[in-house]
Amino acid sequence: MANTSQTRQENKGSVVESAKEVGKQIGNKADQATAAAGRGIQSAADTIRENTPHEGMLGGAAEAVSKTVERGGRYLEEKQLSGMMDDLTNTIRNNPVPALLIAVGVGFLLARAMSRD
Repeated sequence: MANTSQTRQENKGSVVESAKEVGKQIGNKADQATAAAGRGIQSAADTIRENTPHEGMLGGAAEAVSKTVERGGRYLEEKQLSGMMDDLTNTIRNNPVPALLIAVGVGFLLARAMSRD
């Protein structure tokens, strides 16, 4: 009987380790996908820059938009999904009341949108 219990414990440990490894692989894939999306967004910023006027009010606005898009893409590429989650956690930890109010607002909007269907 003790041998069976020991075997179960070993199997349980093996399953837990396998699950951790799969979770790590999924996290790595998500980080890679986020970095790739960041590179794509940076490319979109270059396209905006190339295909919009370079002078005047419209040129200034286009440059401001392209810089913002590029910064967003660079953030995604550098931080990846795991870094973004860390930033979100720190923001919530440092600003709990606004985070709670935002969560309530988003929940309200989602509930309202779902009730209309």
